[in-house]
Amino acid sequence: MQTKAAIRAEASRLQAYFENAGALAIETDILQSADTLLDLYGEDIRARAFVTHDPLNGEQMLRPDFTVPVVQMHMAHGAEPARYTYCGKVFRRQEDGGARASEYLQVGYEVFDRSDPAAADAEVFALMSKVLAPLGLKAATGDIGILMAAVQGLATTGRRKSALLRHIWRPTRFRALMDRYGGKVAVPDARAQLLAQTDPMKGAGPMIGLRSPQEIAERIGVLRKDAVEPPIGQEEIALLDAILGLRAKSPDALLQLRDMAKENPSLSASVAAMAARLDALDVRGVDVSSLDFEASYGRTSMEYYDGFVFGFYVEGRADMPPVATGGRYDALTRVLGQGRSIPAVGGVIRPGLMAEVAI
Repeated sequence: MQTKAAIRAEASRLQAYFENAGALAIETDILQSADTLLDLYGEDIRARAFVTHDPLNGEQMLRPDFTVPVVQMHMAHGAEPARYTYCGKVFRRQEDGGARASEYLQVGYEVFDRSDPAAADAEVFALMSKVLAPLGLKAATGDIGILMAAVQGLATTGRRKSALLRHIWRPTRFRALMDRYGGKVAVPDARAQLLAQTDPMKGAGPMIGLRSPQEIAERIGVLRKDAVEPPIGQEEIALLDAILGLRAKSPDALLQLRDMAKENPSLSASVAAMAARLDALDVRGVDVSSLDFEASYGRTSMEYYDGFVFGFYVEGRADMPPVATGGRYDALTRVLGQGRSIPAVGGVIRPGLMAEVAI
């Protein structure tokens, strides 16, 4: 078993590696404001954050991730382009009774550069692939942006598209919405009876919960409008299913997506971005012919990813988290930039898991 000192030494080596690649070493506070950050993480991280209350500063949490604080820092003070590396602990509660650590070291590399997003994607992936190569890990890649583009191109209401986009990271809920909007599942009887009433609020009994009568009435109005909307066409549902089920080596996946884009122009920009990224990876020496691509990969990780996503993991060890993960998060810079934005991509490595794999 590797000692904490050995893991810390490995973390320092990784950070020096990223500094040699041109990154500026930075630090972020361990204690972060929970008000802003919790809304930016996925359900999994929100449920596992260590949250406390500070009488002076309100809700605070132990840092569950570096990317959001780094983006906050960059959007407030950073120059362009910028490359950062960091090393420190993150904290996530583990409630499943397993042996996973609640605190562990991460070393990361983040790129803020609007000149060539495909090249930046390739840069981050290739740097991580190179430093992890001695471990013989398997790489997985995906692209959340392709599924998002397919949803945005649907011939349906903006409200339905917004709901699907909001639940992309919740596969079960996303499937339930697809089935309902596609007409596969009927409106539940209880809801149908409620919507059929002239005044659903009449005789409803005592108010329970935080919603006001006006908010409830507005919600009922929205549901009534949705109930009379025509279902999403089966061809469009089939497209979403094809994307969700796409698993292939990257060149084959690109060919299939190009065929889909011929019939669905909404995919064109994201497919072109994938093609540019594969070219950039090839230039960086990555063997893209053997690189796995799964269009739905990353849907259960951070909700701020909106493009290229990747992970490095040990084959046959489903019990072990990925040794490294990362992806593109352009939308996050818009959220935290107060009117400003910049394309950004990054990734993190867990040196403790590297040590475990190397044993």
